[in-house]
Amino acid sequence: MKEQDAPRLKQLGKSTPQPTTPDQSELERIVNPASGLRYIVRFTCPEFTSLCPITGQPDFAHLVVDYIPDNWIVESKSLKLFLNSYRNHGAFHEACAMEISGRLVGVLNPVWLRLGAYWYPRGGIPIDIFWQTGLPPSEVWVPPQDVPNYRGRG
Repeated sequence: MKEQDAPRLKQLGKSTPQPTTPDQSELERIVNPASGLRYIVRFTCPEFTSLCPITGQPDFAHLVVDYIPDNWIVESKSLKLFLNSYRNHGAFHEACAMEISGRLVGVLNPVWLRLGAYWYPRGGIPIDIFWQTGLPPSEVWVPPQDVPNYRGRG
């Protein structure tokens, strides 16, 4: 982290209460320490939870976010708090995935970003949602997400 980032960060290194909704959470960013270079940043959240907006039952997903930063990188504590703020948030799988993608793109303005949301079955059917901002630059190695399809116990 660059010294100029420290004074404006509100969550890192401080006791921070968990936001109760995504709207209350604040995604923070810091200056990209390798600005000008093209590289992939990956965040994996294998225990993402939200609530079904109709039944209130919990939904579980394995999220993988890959992005190529431009001028900014996401501050990881703020990302954890943001993702955890969905724990009591009622929204369909597609809404969660697109809200998360939209917030990250809006804060970071990355060169490229993709999200894979691998949801565990609801009603016996797993739902996977994939989104990306466009094609990644050809000179960047983009590893596969390698999250296996849900197979149950079979």
